[in-house]
Parts: sequence; C-alpha cells; structure tokens
Amino acid sequence: MKKLNTEELIKRKGDLDKLKNKPRHEVYLILDNIRSVYNVGAIFRTADATRIKKIFLCGITAYPPRPDLEKTALRTIEHVPWEYEISTKLKVESLKDKGISVVALEQTDKSLDYDKSEYKKPLAIVVGNEVEGVSDEVLTLCDASVEIPMQGIANSLNVATAVGIVLYRAIK
Repeated sequence: MKKLNTEELIKRKGDLDKLKNKPRHEVYLILDNIRSVYNVGAIFRTADATRIKKIFLCGITAYPPRPDLEKTALRTIEHVPWEYEISTKLKVESLKDKGISVVALEQTDKSLDYDKSEYKKPLAIVVGNEVEGVSDEVLTLCDASVEIPMQGIANSLNVATAVGIVLYRAIK
C-alpha cells in the first residue's frame, strides 16, 4: 500500500475546471458568531469536501481575507461560495423567505437525533458560538434542531467536528 501524494490526489479528482462546475448540494451553512478563526477554516475545508452551496459567516465570525483563516482553510476559500452578514437573524429570515428550511445544530428540549432526521433540501444548517451555541433569537426562527448524541462525559463536540458529522449526513 502506498500513500498518495498531492499530485496523485489531484489527478484522482480529474480536471479542476470540471470539478468547479460540478453541481453543489442544496445545503447552506450559517455560522452564528463563531469565535475561533481556526474553526472557521476547518469548516471551509469540510464545506469544500461536501460541496455545499454556500457558507454565511455572521456576526463576529472571521471572514476572508485573513492570513490565519486562509492558512487553516488550506486553499478552499476560493472554491467555496461564502458571504458575510452582520446579522444571523436577518440571514435566517431571508433564507426562510426564499423557502429554505432552517435547522439548528443545537441541544434543545426538542432536538432530534441528527442521524434519524430528514434533511429536506434546500436546507440551511445553523451552527453557533463555541460557548453559547446558537443564539436564542436565531433558535426561535429555526424549523427544527438536531443534535449529535454524546456518549461520554463531554456535553458537546468541537463545532468544526460537529459540522462535519452533520454535513455528511445531510448530503447523503
């Protein structure tokens, strides 16, 4: 068994122009006041890997151009559509007005297991601040909430890790 180098991995994917024109999943990601630029960079990488439609970076969430974000995102920023919006609430309202279902990745008294939930497209998934989670103001606008069951002593996963788990399930 031989580990593939970068050039071999790129060849495996085929022509970059074809990849750029490949259809995207009708899934949007809304980052509600994510504090860590490194989490944002990791989320860009996952968004690229899952070919979601767009990331909305809201509130205090870091956005390009930023060298620390670009370093963590590893060249994916130029391949993932994104937009900055000062207000998460306004972005959620705007997407709902367009008929897009909005689901929070948050532990609530009504959260469904992420793996048993239906993900009707078009879909927007809201993820929140590493400490406070999705804001109450935004949570009240969401159509539903999903959570990843915790089986250890920790109450939650890192936001970038949780995003990866749920995005791969949502595009399935």
